[in-house]
Amino acid sequence: MAVSIKSEKEIELMRVSCKNLSVMFDELEKIIKPGISTWEINKVGEEIIRDFGCIPNFKNYEGYPASICTSVNEVVVHGIPSKKRILKEGDIISLDAGMIYKGYHSDAARTFAVGEISKEARQLVDVTRQSFFEGIKYAKAGNHLHDISGAIGDYAESFGYGVVRDLCGHGIGTHMHEDPEIPNYRKFRRGIKLRAGMTLAVEPMINLGTERVVWMDDDWTVVTQDMDLSAHYENTILIREGKPEILSLTDSEIAEGIWSNDPIL
Repeated sequence: MAVSIKSEKEIELMRVSCKNLSVMFDELEKIIKPGISTWEINKVGEEIIRDFGCIPNFKNYEGYPASICTSVNEVVVHGIPSKKRILKEGDIISLDAGMIYKGYHSDAARTFAVGEISKEARQLVDVTRQSFFEGIKYAKAGNHLHDISGAIGDYAESFGYGVVRDLCGHGIGTHMHEDPEIPNYRKFRRGIKLRAGMTLAVEPMINLGTERVVWMDDDWTVVTQDMDLSAHYENTILIREGKPEILSLTDSEIAEGIWSNDPIL
């Protein structure tokens, strides 16, 4: 599949899809607390998606059984919601989700604290998020794809963390997974040249220890090989001539002031 350049009409549809997704994340953050099950989080998330008149794009994707990936502690990605998985004080949980609006996909992920978490866990979550922002400093037309990858990996590895290599980001649009693949570590090749109108899902997955991961017997759940903590942060972005537009930034993040979508060159 060739890398697609989106029209203004397509971009606007993706903005709506991503905005709806960002609202869902802000709402789910409110219910994450000790005692809730990952099944309940998925249930509420799917209800929000459908209330927007959208379709949860994860559900039944290649057989995945839920709308929200709920990945707790050592689970890197694709954790399956369960009534038996009850969150407890000190956990971290990564939620990964997307939706389809009028044929156009969104995709994002956040890692949340459950109550009070350790300083070690807090730093991992914060560094994972910041590695995304270090990467997208290079996400503008004329630069190369792996400029993003290298900046993400260099930042995370400067803290001694393991940067997952077996999973990566991707293009997104009328399909959830489109070209190109977007690694989160430095590559010798520069990758494709970025062009205005590309839409990408950039998603650092960072481990406290080793970068190595293992697939569990359900063929979905991916865990760290050393069973240490992992964090995940993802947004759908639009490549422009200047700085990129983060389509899935939440209102709480906008209020925090971590990024402005003003198109400053």
